[in-house]
Amino acid sequence: MNVTIYHNPLCGTSRKTLEIIRESGAEPNVVEYLKTPPTRSELKAIYEKGGISPRDGLRAKEPLAQELGLNQPTVSDDEILDAMMEHPILIERPLVVTDKGVRLCRPQDLVREIL
Repeated sequence: MNVTIYHNPLCGTSRKTLEIIRESGAEPNVVEYLKTPPTRSELKAIYEKGGISPRDGLRAKEPLAQELGLNQPTVSDDEILDAMMEHPILIERPLVVTDKGVRLCRPQDLVREIL
């Protein structure tokens, strides 16, 4: 099974999700998205595959999201994606893609649904 995790090694939830994946017997493709962010089209396709809106994929509690006013209901999905491309820290993590689907793994146990 192909497994990709968009991972931040400084995030406890992301580390725990990676551990669950490895315990399942899979060795995932680990993308440290702060160093190597997905392209806009890749991220949009991942969200569409998982039924995740850009707003749901936004780290809404990130101070930068608040500074940029991204939590306002009038902000469009395109504006959120634009901000994510400019500031990858705004992408909620961990985001996991497998042959069985996509999950934003908060809590980390959600990853089990697609392993």
